[in-house]
Amino acid sequence: MPMPRSRVGRLSIGAGLVAGGCLGFLPILGFWMAPLGLIVLSHDLAFVRRRRRKLAVWWSRRRRN
Repeated sequence: MPMPRSRVGRLSIGAGLVAGGCLGFLPILGFWMAPLGLIVLSHDLAFVRRRRRKLAVWWSRRRRN
């Protein structure tokens, strides 16, 4: 699924997914939405991108050992 070209579109989709992930106990919404929203937000927000990169480095080191 292609990402929207506008920054506002990406931010609104990412924020909506994170908000929907917080309501994961409801039937249609799920906890899977929060990490997906953070990935979408990491394209535009530097502090989310740094956290995602640290997690990726930690995960690769963990898998290597």
